Amino acid sequence: MEWEVVIGLEIHAQLSTKSKIFSGASTAFGAMPNTQACAVDLGFPGVLPVLNSEAVTMAVKFGLSVDAPISKRSVFARKNYFYPDLPKGYQISQFELPVVGKGSIDIELEDGESKTIGITRAHLEEDAGKSLHEDFQGKTGIDLNRAGTPLLEIVSEPDMRSAKEAIAYMKKIHSLVQYLEICDGNMQEGSFRCDANVSLRKKGAEKLGTRAELKNINSFRFVERAINVEIERQAEILESGGKVVQETRLYDDALNKTFSMRSKEEANDYRYFPDPDLLPLEIDDAFIEAQKKTLPELPDQKKRRFIDQYALSLYDASILTSNKDLAAYYEQVVDASGKQSKLSVNWVNGELAASLNKENMQIAQSPIKATDLGVMVGLISAGEITGKIAKTVFEYMWNGEGDPLAIIDKHGLKPITDSAELEKLVDDIIAANPKQVEQYQGGQQKLLGYFVGQAMKVTKGKADPAQLNQLIKKKLK
Repeated sequence: MEWEVVIGLEIHAQLSTKSKIFSGASTAFGAMPNTQACAVDLGFPGVLPVLNSEAVTMAVKFGLSVDAPISKRSVFARKNYFYPDLPKGYQISQFELPVVGKGSIDIELEDGESKTIGITRAHLEEDAGKSLHEDFQGKTGIDLNRAGTPLLEIVSEPDMRSAKEAIAYMKKIHSLVQYLEICDGNMQEGSFRCDANVSLRKKGAEKLGTRAELKNINSFRFVERAINVEIERQAEILESGGKVVQETRLYDDALNKTFSMRSKEEANDYRYFPDPDLLPLEIDDAFIEAQKKTLPELPDQKKRRFIDQYALSLYDASILTSNKDLAAYYEQVVDASGKQSKLSVNWVNGELAASLNKENMQIAQSPIKATDLGVMVGLISAGEITGKIAKTVFEYMWNGEGDPLAIIDKHGLKPITDSAELEKLVDDIIAANPKQVEQYQGGQQKLLGYFVGQAMKVTKGKADPAQLNQLIKKKLK
């Protein structure tokens, strides 16, 4: 039997405020355990939460960027449940009246088509602390530094039909929150993570199947693997006549399996009720309009501009604009190259991207300045260096030598342009290869590449291949 996969994601984006959502405690990452949790975060008797206005501003910006209505009145509620790292015994969140309503974003599929994914809501809430297991034999340590950190939970509609679609959506949201500068997107530090709801139903059926929730996954690769593993698990159960149980599951990347964590609670299990210590949040039109004016150029807008302004393919423009820093880097390269947009994208998405991936580095960590790469691209375009020399220059820049002009001068990489010198070189190569000359003149025209290759080897890539082609053809007539 064929099954249709139905996936919805709940993404938790940690907002980039300096203090927590209901207290003045710092949100800085990396402090010693339990040094950044104040009495409000710990829920001590008599303390009162005060809403961080910057968290509200960030939530509104997100809502505007996905064409969602902003609620003029939203309410904070207490979501009651027990975790060892949730000291109050409840989490302050939003339930029936979230700050951001229904919106949508478009994702690009592997076949080049686009698909609209609905966003059900986005609401503000506080994070819990963190349980630490690695450093304690048979015990668990509790670090409450993260308790009270502001989160924007972004809940999608169940519109995704494969793990790849889910990852495309997740990456799009990841890019968007970074463009808006409301979340740093650091998945290793837990600033951006998601829960994935996965279910199967018979193809053509309208009713959704029973879902399992995969909890707290903070890697694109692991989200994709976890969803695919869960799809296989549910398919096996259904095809053997069993029933999928609604539950929360954890993904073990070492075993590449999901494991049951607990039965999935319903909303009434959390006993939501409005937090008596927080007034309803009221937002007026003037505030919303003011935030609209601060929105930056968003990923889709930038992508369209890159295609129009730089004559890029959809593929190249999509890669460049998926990351705000990468897009800015590319534009600096183009400016420094003398507006060589196509040659610039070849180097940024090609040689530079490969080097960064090999070292597991982000564009912000690139040892090559955008202006230096742009100057090198300009030299290639002007015919002042060959592509082979450029690769050598690139290696020196990558290793920290900086200015391409200084590198060319220091390492003697100036190309050979003297026609008399090249002519003598070609004469020597022809004289040294009589057999190949005879074969070429007998009709084996592809041997032209052999002679060019020999010349490039002797000159260590300093000769212009096009100039050599013309010269060798002339000599071998």
